[in-house]
Amino acid sequence: MSESSAAVLRSSAVMATGTVISRVTGIARDITAAAALGFFLVSDAYSLGNSLPTIVYILIIGGALNAVFIPQLVRHMKDDADGGTAYSDRLLTLAGLTLLVLSIAAVLGAPLLVDLYTPSDYPTSQFDLAVAFARLCLPQIFFYGIYTLLSQVLNARGHFGLPMFAPIANNVIAVATFVLFIVVAGTSAAADGELTTQQILILGIGTTLGVIVQAVILIPVLLRHGYHYRPRFDWRGSGLGKAGSLAMWTMALVLVNQATNIVVTRLAAQANVNAAEVGATAAGLTTYQKAHLVFLLPHSVITISIITAMLPGLSRLAHSGRLHDVGRDVSSTMRIVVAVIAPIAAILFILGADIAVMLFGYGAATPEQASVMGQIVSVFMIGLVPFTVFYVLLRGFYAIEDTRTPFFITVGFSIAWMAMAIPLFALVDAGGQQVASLALTYGLSYWIGMSIAWVMLARRIGGMRSGATAWALTRIASAALVALGGMVLARFALGSVGYNPGLQSRESVLIDILVMAPVGILIYLVAAWLLRVHELRELVRIVRKKVARNR
Repeated sequence: MSESSAAVLRSSAVMATGTVISRVTGIARDITAAAALGFFLVSDAYSLGNSLPTIVYILIIGGALNAVFIPQLVRHMKDDADGGTAYSDRLLTLAGLTLLVLSIAAVLGAPLLVDLYTPSDYPTSQFDLAVAFARLCLPQIFFYGIYTLLSQVLNARGHFGLPMFAPIANNVIAVATFVLFIVVAGTSAAADGELTTQQILILGIGTTLGVIVQAVILIPVLLRHGYHYRPRFDWRGSGLGKAGSLAMWTMALVLVNQATNIVVTRLAAQANVNAAEVGATAAGLTTYQKAHLVFLLPHSVITISIITAMLPGLSRLAHSGRLHDVGRDVSSTMRIVVAVIAPIAAILFILGADIAVMLFGYGAATPEQASVMGQIVSVFMIGLVPFTVFYVLLRGFYAIEDTRTPFFITVGFSIAWMAMAIPLFALVDAGGQQVASLALTYGLSYWIGMSIAWVMLARRIGGMRSGATAWALTRIASAALVALGGMVLARFALGSVGYNPGLQSRESVLIDILVMAPVGILIYLVAAWLLRVHELRELVRIVRKKVARNR
């Protein structure tokens, strides 16, 4: 093996290790957060205050940094005589000042931001608590931006490891923060609905400290690799203006997404207010966010990995005018990804509540609250397959350098979601059912968005073998449905021999998981073989080929 190949392999191994550890520590972070705060109104106030930095960052500058400025940064590092040092200095100076001003303005305007994301009848005590958390957390905007910029400067110089590991430090500090909160306040503080100033400071400062460390930890690495930042204010004529103009459609897309997010956040917060009023099990914004996190895990671990392996040359095919091959690769990737995602959706649909109780039913979070959250996970699974296909289709649009069409598709998707979500939310019972209505309409809207994106991309590139692809996806979905039915029958069979499945105890939950998951996998594999789902064999071939190449 050549030295360069060995270096690439080492970098890939480091990145993969960092990603896995980051996912594991991220789950630990959410488990300890639930143990500290449960799913009560207090937890919603914290979730909102801690979500606002990410929302504002992505809305104002994050989308442009990732979609436009970062590619420009990489290009200047490759093409400029100084290796892009001057451009990097200018970008860091401009973005840093923008982030600093934005952070200060957000802290000052925290009450307005919280008011925007909470319903009109939100309790005053919880509103004030959310504002307090927001003021402590909104400085994260600056450090999120600095982390993104420094990470890309390192990546452009061929150093990929630490940016993947830095979020782990953030997660570890967050876990320590929640543990400290439990030691100081116990697990009853959230249920009481009132937090002391000390308790608020522990959560707010600890959470923000994690983000600060995530960014600052990259500075000594940059210095060690020879990059020494110097402030530069000669922005005119440096190419930054051109990069800004290219960000228009990306910023518009982010704006649409955030407008939808405002409505959903207000409704989810309202659900917990309604639950408290009628004495139902607490379920609101935190419930929705954690269920959505579980929904995204298969996508972030599996879908993105497969797409990274399957579509490295997609843009090259598009640039060379081979649109027919683009359609072929997009179609193939959709089938392979869905072949893996579909059985996961079936298993989580059956075991959502069990897994949630095992992971989140501790401390301040009661098993009943965790079970409701798990039921929301099950509802989310209705949209996992179309969400996955939609993601792959968007990669096709981006390969042909079309960001305008995804914007209009997103607008249509968002309108469809809100048109279903708002009236259904008003019709169902308070609390968990209202949160479930948001998850259900979310999934249904992705079925609509997927269908529109499929038709439009096929027209743009002259076809995607849509008939054959749809038939393949139908066979995969049928195998997953057979697995789902098999798990239902297995649970019924356990009950017929004296075992009472369900959520009566953690032991019964564990038995459910240990029995149902293997049963679901086995039945899916058998059904896929009988239905001639060749995509699984293709996936095995790709994995073997990649392993052999690495060796």
